[in-house]
Amino acid sequence: MPTKKKKSRKQRGSRYCGYGQVGQHRKSGMRGGKGKAGGRKHFWIHTVKYDPDRYLNKGFKPPSSKLPPPETINVGELDEMITSGKIEPEEGVIDLEAMGIDKLLGRGTFSHDVNVKVEDHSSGAERKITNTGGEIITK
Repeated sequence: MPTKKKKSRKQRGSRYCGYGQVGQHRKSGMRGGKGKAGGRKHFWIHTVKYDPDRYLNKGFKPPSSKLPPPETINVGELDEMITSGKIEPEEGVIDLEAMGIDKLLGRGTFSHDVNVKVEDHSSGAERKITNTGGEIITK
C-alpha cells in the first residue's frame, strides 16, 4: 500500500511545522484512524491483502435446512397409479417407503380399499383412505 512519507525536520522553528492550523497533526486524524478504522474504506487494499477472511459470510445453518425436501405423492396420483396398473398392492398393502416416498398428501380422490405403508401423511390423506376402508400404516 503506498504511503505518504512523513514530514522531514524542516520548518522546526515555525509555529506549526508545516502541518497547517492547530490540531492537524494531533491524535489519529493524521494516520487515517486508530486500529482497524477504515478497513472497509480507505484501508481496503490493506484488508484484502493482509486479512482477506475478515469479512467472510460466516454463520450457523440449522441442520433441517441442509436436509433435502421430502418426496411426496398425492392421494389422487396414487389412485391413478393403482388404476393404471403401475402399482400392484401386495397382500392389500402398498409400500410407499420402498418406492422412496416420504409423505402422503390429501389432494385428489381415492377409491381403492388398500392399506398404505408410509412414513408420514397429512390428515386429509388419512381421512380419504380410511373412508374407502383402508388404513395408513406408519412406524
